[in-house]
Amino acid sequence: MPAAPNVDVRTKAQDILQKTFGFEQFRGHQQAIIAAVTEGKNALVLMPTGGGKSMCYQIPSLIRSGMGLVVSPLIALMQDQVAALQQLGIRAAFLNSSLSLTERREVTESLNRGEIDIVYIAPERLMQDGTLQWLSQLSISAIAIDEAHCVSQWGHDFRKDYLLLGQLPRFFPGVPRIALTATATEVSRREILENLALDGAEVFIESFDRPNIRYTVAPKSDSKAQLRLFLAGMHGMSGIVYCLSRKKVEATARWLVDSGFKALPYHAGLDDQSRTEHQKRFLAEDGIVIVATIAFGMGIDKPDVRFVAHLDLPGSMESYYQETGRAGRDGEPAEAWMVYGLQDVVQRNRMIESGDSSDEFKQHERSKLDALLGWCESTGCRRKTLLSYFGEKRDSRCGNCDTCLKPVKTWDATVDCQRFLSCVYRTGQRFGAAHLIDVLRGKSSDKVVQYGHDKISTWQIGEHLNQNEWRSVVRQLIVGGFLFPDPGAFGALKLTNQARKVFRNEITLNFRLDSFEKTPTPKKRSIQSVDSDDEPLWVALKDKRSSLAAEYGIPPYMVFHDRTLREMLHSRPSRESELLAISGIGEAKLKKFGAEFLATIRRYAESTQLTPDSESDVES
Repeated sequence: MPAAPNVDVRTKAQDILQKTFGFEQFRGHQQAIIAAVTEGKNALVLMPTGGGKSMCYQIPSLIRSGMGLVVSPLIALMQDQVAALQQLGIRAAFLNSSLSLTERREVTESLNRGEIDIVYIAPERLMQDGTLQWLSQLSISAIAIDEAHCVSQWGHDFRKDYLLLGQLPRFFPGVPRIALTATATEVSRREILENLALDGAEVFIESFDRPNIRYTVAPKSDSKAQLRLFLAGMHGMSGIVYCLSRKKVEATARWLVDSGFKALPYHAGLDDQSRTEHQKRFLAEDGIVIVATIAFGMGIDKPDVRFVAHLDLPGSMESYYQETGRAGRDGEPAEAWMVYGLQDVVQRNRMIESGDSSDEFKQHERSKLDALLGWCESTGCRRKTLLSYFGEKRDSRCGNCDTCLKPVKTWDATVDCQRFLSCVYRTGQRFGAAHLIDVLRGKSSDKVVQYGHDKISTWQIGEHLNQNEWRSVVRQLIVGGFLFPDPGAFGALKLTNQARKVFRNEITLNFRLDSFEKTPTPKKRSIQSVDSDDEPLWVALKDKRSSLAAEYGIPPYMVFHDRTLREMLHSRPSRESELLAISGIGEAKLKKFGAEFLATIRRYAESTQLTPDSESDVES
């Protein structure tokens, strides 16, 4: 158990929380983490996206003497964080390549004069000899290393420059360092502690659970039709759709636009200006859907992303968790939806094998992919399995995933598995699933006739299952370790030693009974509805937020989150003291935006008050 925080530290932290950030209470381990860093200790923090990681280093940076130094991997993330801090009245800045020479000189001079509270910098720039020598002469209060999983060579976002950060104690002796991440297995945690030289660090692990996110996985049949059905009723909501290839990103974005959505593509093949413009629009506008490869997303702080959809299989549980974690950062209901199929498995295996990494690393990547596939095929509570992967035990079912809301039916697939495995063997382990299914179903394709597979014993013995049902069998055989798609043989299916147990009737295989109907997802929840009587004021508050955001050149959520607007909607404050009592409104935002919102609420109240004449009309 962490030691109880020093009373003075606790008082100062609470004061900053209320007056600067506008919140009454800390969440989870926040207070203990802030106390540890403020008192000069190193820390490793694992906290889910939206759990309040930033505050864990921002508040100690403001309490301790000197300036907080934040190592951040992306320019967009730095810009977003700095803009948000500046709205809170905190003197924040960043140093990166997006600054002009004049702007960089101005920031440097401000740092030298001690006029900056918190500065953000990329690891590549920080670890340059000149930068280290210069910053080591300044008064540094604390060092935060954000997205710390980037230091793990076994992780999903490894960045070589992060390894150099282990040298920081030599240049900043006695300065506490805090490493933060939302995704790290036990192996990755050990790497972070070792590679960043976090000697004596206190480790704080929050629950990985994001209870507001509903998880849904469906077998892929017609992915566009499935996506259309999933997005029904979601027009006007912000979301992210992930695809594996740039070509698919572009095609899906065009299709969504044709379907009436405000959709934009994002991938590494776009020019810098287009990527920057699309990201800015996503952050600043309501209802934008970004269709992207994994090039998009790290550090995106937009709180009101209502859904994250995957049209292709991610590479690992860590990737999936981090990508879906971009939904519902505001704590409101959100959806994590995915379709995947056999071709995704083949493609992912091909990507692993085609790399120039060591055999050990490839095996590690295969094991992570296997874990994700096992999760996809799970018949139990998805949340329990997901949390278990990160070492967190949950006893009860969550009631907020597809397998809880609609329990999965299973069937004894042993005999049909024997038929398929036998077909793989009879055809020489040289063919992919499509050809093997043709043989089993008795489809006389040119390829079947060419190889004489209409003459073998497995010809036509699988007519009772349709193509989708056979593909489900194949997918689950691969996940179970009875088959593997050989990337070196263009995805040809090969038998494993495990397959012998099936042939010998040593095991019974109970498989998911996949549904290929047109309703792959549970009924949508009401996400952002307000009472019809409150609708005019709700629209007025959002319009005011949009106009102020445009005036200050910031995204609307940096004015106030939706949750803050909802509190205004329900409490109808008429004085500054009442506005200040609302979560998310601190002194700086009260001074900057308070009068505008009070005036909006007052105008609405005046417009809805009944005059004496209208009162008598109602009574009569």
